[in-house]
Amino acid sequence: MLLTTAERERLKKMAYGHKTEYRLRVRAQVVLHAARGRSNARIARETGLHMDTVRAWRGRFAAGGLPALADRKRSGRPARFTPVQIAEAKALACQLPAETGVPLARWSCPELAAELTARGITDTVSASTVRRWLREDALKPWQYRSWIFIRDPDFRAKAQRVLDLYTRTFEGAPLGEDEYVLSSDEKTSVQARCRCHPTLAPGRARAMRVNHEYGRGGALAYLAAYDVHRAKDFGRCEPKTGIVPFMALVAQAMATEPYPARNASSGSSTTAPPTGEEGHRPSDQGVSERGHGPHSHPRLLDQQIEIFFSIVQRKVVQPNDFTDLPEVRDRLRAFEDRYNATAQPFQWKFTTSDLVDLLTRLDRHTLADRHQESSVALAA
Repeated sequence: MLLTTAERERLKKMAYGHKTEYRLRVRAQVVLHAARGRSNARIARETGLHMDTVRAWRGRFAAGGLPALADRKRSGRPARFTPVQIAEAKALACQLPAETGVPLARWSCPELAAELTARGITDTVSASTVRRWLREDALKPWQYRSWIFIRDPDFRAKAQRVLDLYTRTFEGAPLGEDEYVLSSDEKTSVQARCRCHPTLAPGRARAMRVNHEYGRGGALAYLAAYDVHRAKDFGRCEPKTGIVPFMALVAQAMATEPYPARNASSGSSTTAPPTGEEGHRPSDQGVSERGHGPHSHPRLLDQQIEIFFSIVQRKVVQPNDFTDLPEVRDRLRAFEDRYNATAQPFQWKFTTSDLVDLLTRLDRHTLADRHQESSVALAA
């Protein structure tokens, strides 16, 4: 048996490589022994294989070369489930359980497997098989994402104004060095939960442990205004939310350098309570004060403050273990000082062009839904 230089090098890598599969290694060794002129009997003794096996691999290499050393395709076990059954399983996963009469909020693979069997779509099927079917089309019915439907007809203009302010632009003109953008909102019901047993500090191979039982020590509202470009927070704790506590926050922010109240007092202001009378948030929430002189132009808007509140939730509130409300207030004030000493502005990447693309896609989906609804109505 004659080998080319390329075949010999490839066979040597297969026969002596550390990452080569055992079956391929043995087959390569058989071919190399044969290339040295050794008989089938000797090759069988040196490799520990049966002589018929040696003869088979020598013949396959002589007929097909290196590709012939790989395994041939096998028919495998006959499929238990038909393509129609798999398609019906995926179709069921794409429906809400409540729409099919099943009292579940979301499908899981075990629930889907049981429902397929109960409906007679398939015989007994395992949850892992259903999961493999769903993975083919990246279906995950056990997951969900929340979303908000845009109802304000002027949402585009309002959102663009906010995004322009994040880029230090207002009405097409760049903001001056003495102009600032503040984002404000309220974090309601920050509770003081006094644990029945002291919280245990973390240790080696052990997480911090917090007792599940607690006594309620009341709740307060945390109102804050966040300077978008300076990464500074101004917060206050109040017994409850409303326009009066919110205006107290505005007064606190306006009395703090570099936005003193005397600079904004000449401007007109329009106010709206942080929470609407019917429990929903107004679309143009907050306070917008614009000075007429060469002074500061503070504008309070509800956007990036939510990111700051998420930081407060993770770093201060959770896990909730406070003796009383004064301890909550002290912790929040201390965190403000700590945050303002080292914080950097958030890297906001959602631009006005991204907003236009998003609204365009939403409009396209809305038109498609309306067309489908009209088609169904005409068919009925």
